[in-house]
Amino acid sequence: MVQIERDIILQCQQGDKEAFRWVVKTHQRMIFSLALKMLCDEEEAKDMVQETFIRVWQSIRSYDPQKTFSTWVYTIASRLCIDRLKKSSRMVVLPEDEIALRRFASDTDSQQSLENSEWVSIVRMIAEGLSDKQRLVFTLCQLEGIPSAEVEQITGLDAKQVKSNLYVARQTIRKRLKDLGYE
Repeated sequence: MVQIERDIILQCQQGDKEAFRWVVKTHQRMIFSLALKMLCDEEEAKDMVQETFIRVWQSIRSYDPQKTFSTWVYTIASRLCIDRLKKSSRMVVLPEDEIALRRFASDTDSQQSLENSEWVSIVRMIAEGLSDKQRLVFTLCQLEGIPSAEVEQITGLDAKQVKSNLYVARQTIRKRLKDLGYE
């Protein structure tokens, strides 16, 4: 961890709310991205960001500086997302989700940036049929680009479990895309 971040976290641990604003600004995008892809609902994702930072603030004194701070924050957020998924009803794939996926798949512009609503549609289409753990591992590894070792720390799964969940998720998504006409 960079010394500046260590100093800011130390200030947070001492109750400095201005320092905590920096923490929120620095990490809110990554948490929103994770929550949006996991929950497939923009408003739920925004709520999850708030809930995550409430938890971070409440437990920042217990943060171990020997560990990566972003991994610690991801762990809190991913657990909250899994809890929310367990409490909520399952995602329903909508016809417009398939339209968004087809439009994205046919777009040859590699610089295309997705709107939140398009991400939601695409993830809802490809994540149908995944367990919560599979969705989390797939989201962290494939959509967020987090290395497997860090995913192990975030999820509490061992290397074998991460690989297994990722493999099943990829196979399920491959089959799902094939069923939709994509090779």
